[in-house]
Amino acid sequence: MPGTPEEERARFDALVAEAAAVSVDGWDFSWLDGRATEQRPSWGYARAMGERLGRAHAALDIQTGGEVLASTPKLPPLTVATESWPPNIARATARLHPLGVVVVADADEPPLPFGDAAFDLVTSRHPVTTWWTEIARVLRPGGTYFSQQVGPASVFELVEYFLGPQPPEVRGARDPQRAGAEAEAAGLEVVDLRLETLRTEFFDIGAVVYFLRKVIWMVPGFTVEQYRPQLAALHHLIETEGPFVAHTTRFLIEARKPR
Repeated sequence: MPGTPEEERARFDALVAEAAAVSVDGWDFSWLDGRATEQRPSWGYARAMGERLGRAHAALDIQTGGEVLASTPKLPPLTVATESWPPNIARATARLHPLGVVVVADADEPPLPFGDAAFDLVTSRHPVTTWWTEIARVLRPGGTYFSQQVGPASVFELVEYFLGPQPPEVRGARDPQRAGAEAEAAGLEVVDLRLETLRTEFFDIGAVVYFLRKVIWMVPGFTVEQYRPQLAALHHLIETEGPFVAHTTRFLIEARKPR
């Protein structure tokens, strides 16, 4: 139960200050343990990706972060990862080099810095953009692209709390059916395409601040100072009514290059 207005304000200030000071480098969300929860997709991406890596000879992980690769029991003899965000490049390099993975700094735009037919497996977890023609180019005939991606209107309860109702073209972006059509237009065969809507809960305002600082495209240009009134109101809502509930969307896509 919330305390006096003064106590609630002090708790708000402490939670926000803590979340504003913590590092948001990399894609490890463990700081949110106990402060937020996100239901996981049923397909178990890390396990399924690890199974495919264990059978591959040459693999590329795009926009890596490094966390999922580093957890893989068996990596291919040749494993390469790309990353575009400078803080993540350093973290991924430190994490993956001891495992024999080459980390390449690469902007999130074509072309990929690799030759044609270089890999029999390309993976990517939550890419910002998928350049399908480049993926098709670097895949060997018979090779596979395997990816878990953010789906349409993901966590939009939180986005629209701060930005207001979003237009249909924004809510409908990142549509899995469109991704499948683009993969096929690039010459790939879609062998699996699944979408799930998952429950996400934020238990305190610090979790909200940390999430919006880390996932910077949710509320572009987010700062505590700019959104302090909305944050204070949301803090009061969480303190009085319980966790803020949103819904994450994720889709799995697997596409193969014909032999």
